[in-house]
Amino acid sequence: MTLDIILFAVFPYVAVVLAVIVGIYRYVVDRFSYSSFSSQFLENRALFFGSGIWHYALLIILLAHIIALLFTDAWAAFIANPTRLYTLEGLGVALGISTVVALAILALRRLLNPRIRTTTTVLDWLLIVTLMTQVSLGVWVALFYRWGSLWYMYTAVPWLVSLATFSPQVSYIASLPWIVKLHMLGGFVLTALFPFTRLVHLIAFPITYLWRPYQVVIWYARRRATS
Repeated sequence: MTLDIILFAVFPYVAVVLAVIVGIYRYVVDRFSYSSFSSQFLENRALFFGSGIWHYALLIILLAHIIALLFTDAWAAFIANPTRLYTLEGLGVALGISTVVALAILALRRLLNPRIRTTTTVLDWLLIVTLMTQVSLGVWVALFYRWGSLWYMYTAVPWLVSLATFSPQVSYIASLPWIVKLHMLGGFVLTALFPFTRLVHLIAFPITYLWRPYQVVIWYARRRATS
């Protein structure tokens, strides 16, 4: 129980405070680093197949989590119909697997392309590994701990609400399998990593990057005159 309190009642606040303070500091000190650091000009084909699937599949998954959190009663009414529940679960698994495949494509792109590998930092690799672990855990939970759309409302949602009201109640998730708890913890691990990595581009303004074409960067330098 002590470990649960540290991980699920203390660490979430540490992660959020770290994200806010370091995020603001980075914006003030190095504002131009608030970018995804596009590498499209180095390689485009794998990026085209991986990035689109990754962003939109993940966006739908996150949106489902947020809707269930903010509109719990409406969500409960929606999944009360077995057909809708089964369809939602199947869609969730499909989207989860899609995010794993897309992230694998993006990771291999960075690993196999020498030019992109050179521009990839240690923090980039840490972020990739963390994201892969998180989405893989999500797929595992969806496959082997079925009907997460339902029990999510009675475990994770009240736990998150208790954190938001500064009265953390670990009892809501204490009895869950550790694989599920690790997936929940992973969200706050990513929150803690947020201000140190290229994830900060998610809150960069304007947010039109969600629907605009990929940015193409062309480097041009005049040749030095030779004598």
